[in-house]
Amino acid sequence: MNTRKIVMTGMFIALGIVLPIAFHSFNMGGPVFLPMHIPVLMAGLTLGPLAGLFTGVITPLLSSVMTGMPPMFPMLPIMVFELGVYGLTSGFIAKQYPGKTFFPLIAGMIDGRVMAAIVVFVLSTFFGVQMSPWAFIKGAIVTGIPGILIQLVIIPPLVKAIRNATGMKANHA
Repeated sequence: MNTRKIVMTGMFIALGIVLPIAFHSFNMGGPVFLPMHIPVLMAGLTLGPLAGLFTGVITPLLSSVMTGMPPMFPMLPIMVFELGVYGLTSGFIAKQYPGKTFFPLIAGMIDGRVMAAIVVFVLSTFFGVQMSPWAFIKGAIVTGIPGILIQLVIIPPLVKAIRNATGMKANHA
């Protein structure tokens, strides 16, 4: 990783901690607007799969320790894996399809939710967590529709703006 990627990764992690605080301070809940997801997806799309994975794993860990959001159990492990896959998949697909943002974004969002369902299955099967993977994912998608729409609308132009501002090419990830 070069210096620019390290700095931008740190910026996305910081944004992933600050955005949820801002949303919660205006009573705009995280499960509805999904503010932590935005910087993670943007990290994957602009910096590539490894930086996206790192951002997706570290952001909820630091946020949980610093702010209590997400709660340590059971939400933290779910979000670590979900957001890690968001960053990894969106970055990997963006690398395969330079210049494309929407397709890698959608792929990351789908893969992350599949991973969340797998983690909920593991937690319910082996750790006694009273959650159904299907009910969890259905609830997360239905509750998160405003956040999903926000992601689909604002992330592609923000990624383009970041690429233009930093001089990064679409296939630089």
